[in-house]
Amino acid sequence: MQGADRTTRQRIADFLRGQPAEAATLAEEFGITTASALSHVEHIAKSLEGTDEQLLAAPPECRDCGFDEFDDLTNRPSRCPECKSENVGEPVFTID
Repeated sequence: MQGADRTTRQRIADFLRGQPAEAATLAEEFGITTASALSHVEHIAKSLEGTDEQLLAAPPECRDCGFDEFDDLTNRPSRCPECKSENVGEPVFTID
């Protein structure tokens, strides 16, 4: 399929097959909002069920204390529940 014929979701999936990326990176790369990028990532994960591929998510991590046990891996929390710092990184996604 030609690049122009592919949906944004298909192009994001292709991008994640080649390299890991944060939602903000996907948003910038594809001209969409970060929230939209996260929505696409969630749908991509569902569409990969039953295939030999899977969406992998490295959890967000607090850059101050290292806490990385956040409940929702597809969302960037505004603050660390452990040390209350707002210096929290985004989750990183890839398809393997």
